[in-house]
Amino acid sequence: MEEKKLIYDCSRGCITERTDQGELLCQYSPGCCKLKNFNWLNGINDTRMATLYEVRFKNTRKAVYENTSGQLLKTGDLVVVEATTGHDVGIITLEGAIVGRQLLRHNINPEEKEFRKIYRKARPLDLERWQEAIAKEHHTMIRSRVIASEMGLDMKIGDVEYQGDGTKAIFYYIADERVDFRQLIKVFAEEFKIRIEMKQIGARQEAGLIGGIGVCGRELCCSKFINNFQSISTQAARCQDLSLNPQKLAGQCSKLKCCINYEAPIYIDAHRRFPIVNAPLELQDGQAFLIKTDILKGVMWFSYQEGSLSNMIPLTIQEVKQILTDNKAGKKPATIIKSEQEDRSNDFVSSIGEDNINRFDEKKKNKNKKKKKKNSNNKNQEKGQQRPPKPQNNE
Repeated sequence: MEEKKLIYDCSRGCITERTDQGELLCQYSPGCCKLKNFNWLNGINDTRMATLYEVRFKNTRKAVYENTSGQLLKTGDLVVVEATTGHDVGIITLEGAIVGRQLLRHNINPEEKEFRKIYRKARPLDLERWQEAIAKEHHTMIRSRVIASEMGLDMKIGDVEYQGDGTKAIFYYIADERVDFRQLIKVFAEEFKIRIEMKQIGARQEAGLIGGIGVCGRELCCSKFINNFQSISTQAARCQDLSLNPQKLAGQCSKLKCCINYEAPIYIDAHRRFPIVNAPLELQDGQAFLIKTDILKGVMWFSYQEGSLSNMIPLTIQEVKQILTDNKAGKKPATIIKSEQEDRSNDFVSSIGEDNINRFDEKKKNKNKKKKKKNSNNKNQEKGQQRPPKPQNNE
């Protein structure tokens, strides 16, 4: 038996399959669905949300629609919905009380909002037209980029999304400045014989549309769950003592990573416990300069040599506050070197050299030497056990 040819369309979160009789089958695939939401209110009935459903389209475009067809709908159904002109085809991803939470999240009052309608479940003819429109998207995107380049427009067309009936297409573009694309729309309409809608997006939104895997090994946050993008500054990285290397702080969109903001409030609150040290500590045996602050452990590292990472001495927050109080009173403590300081191990780790590609080679060599030495010792012991006993003289 021949294996079924499944086509995974992760941009829309569905799997398409063509049967032996030529029938087109489409089903919802939550595993590859951008901006997927978990229905943690599953099984809870809410009469106000009984006719409201969240319908997703390509990539991160989703909207809430009202079911006026009278048909029983559920999550995973492909439906034909109302559009500005014509109709569109989408997949139901949420139903029930969780839809109300989504509306509340976007500050939408369901009693005042007039929702667009769900006409019916998608029929085989609707699916055929939908797939024909999807097949045109890649060629249209490539051709539109060529046309925009020939017209000398400073813009980048990142994606194209066809409407379910194939009569309209949304062109997502990125531009640093305002672009006059009135002539471009006329050329597109003549070239592709469809209605044109231009929608400007940012670099982060483009990364969400395209998707991908981040340096953490997980799916990009912008395509996984982030709907509203907050401004990110280098101050959020400084308060966490992160390296200000642009290659490490920038994501796939070439902007600062969204995850920098995740733990920034915790570090900002932790910073309030630390005293402000604008000058070196005055001691009888010299001046101590602040080198490093371990925010989570509540330890401040000082050194008698300014800017030196060697011979650093850890002090707690209370100890530093006491020394600052004594300095304001004109007193100088004797020293910050403790009696057990020589025996105390320095657990401060510098990030210098962490990018060296050969940093693990020496450790591997030492491990191999230890293994060889251990194996040779075991062999010698075995040989010693196998030696015959020496003959004894009976004289």
